[in-house]
Amino acid sequence: MSSLQDQYDDAMFDFSTGDYDGSIARLKAVLAEDPSHFEAQLALGMAYYRKGEYPTAIAEGHKAEKLRPHEQLVHTNLSLFYMKAGDKKTAEHHGLQARVASWKADMARPARTQNPPVTPNWKWRNPCLHR
Repeated sequence: MSSLQDQYDDAMFDFSTGDYDGSIARLKAVLAEDPSHFEAQLALGMAYYRKGEYPTAIAEGHKAEKLRPHEQLVHTNLSLFYMKAGDKKTAEHHGLQARVASWKADMARPARTQNPPVTPNWKWRNPCLHR
């Protein structure tokens, strides 16, 4: 039997080739084995979105949101799903949540330190002063 990662990889291959039904079946199998597999849950919502099944995509997207409520990509996807379903207000809500998550992630990263200026161990000679 193949590993859970292999099953997920096969599902993502199906997705990448446009076989959304195959991808959905494989992603459901991964989630049956590990209901907390976040990447599989997120991809399942996107597979339904690609099929045009927006209400199901939204439902699956909210399952991913329960796994990682502050994940930027969850809210980005939900915003997209709601927009396609015609619910602009909820789409904008999730778009804002995605931006907030992005800002929080930026603030959590350590500040980049400026590299000190490189001081060469030699100095330019001024030709006017050194004749």
